[in-house]
Amino acid sequence: MEDVLDVYTRPYDERFPQVCLDETSRQLLADATPPEPIVPGHRPVAREDHEYVRGGVCNLFMLTEPLAGWRHVVVSERRARVEFAHCVKELVDVHYPEAEKIVLVMDNLNTHTPASLYEAFAPEEAKRLADRLEIHYTPKHGSWLNMAEIELSVLASQCLDRRLEDKATLAREVEGWELERNERGSKIDWRFTMADARIKLKRLYPSFDD
Repeated sequence: MEDVLDVYTRPYDERFPQVCLDETSRQLLADATPPEPIVPGHRPVAREDHEYVRGGVCNLFMLTEPLAGWRHVVVSERRARVEFAHCVKELVDVHYPEAEKIVLVMDNLNTHTPASLYEAFAPEEAKRLADRLEIHYTPKHGSWLNMAEIELSVLASQCLDRRLEDKATLAREVEGWELERNERGSKIDWRFTMADARIKLKRLYPSFDD
């Protein structure tokens, strides 16, 4: 826990961007019958049938650099090692090609390891990508320390609070949300410090008798 909190105290440095990564799944749902739109003077609100058609599940990787007010969402078919590896490759080669090291905070899901890179790419490429990362894991039961969870919560409330019928629609809506939020430069004001942890979570620390 203190390792991640220590990372969050580092000042902004474009050579060593601090990026948080998290992921979630989204069930795709389509309307069984077309909704009835608003009719001025007759129907003040749209009507939506409670019945829906399931369209499978997509995975969303959230990448965010809180100090820069930047985030990017990668929509994938599955939640597996290869998809994670390609997400990391995009992070390294597309979004931060000039960075010396990307300081990457994420939870310790079994796919979130350099081993996933070796499953997806040739050894030389996997090592090249792994060498660009400085990985910090949130502790077990401590994924709330990952600021990407905050961005996923905002995404859920502002963009995913309705039925989205297929991957293409989901990706399009998420991209619009991402562009608008990045244009505003919305940042995360993280205030939970190491001192707070030692007071509020003192039960997690060993006790010593004088």
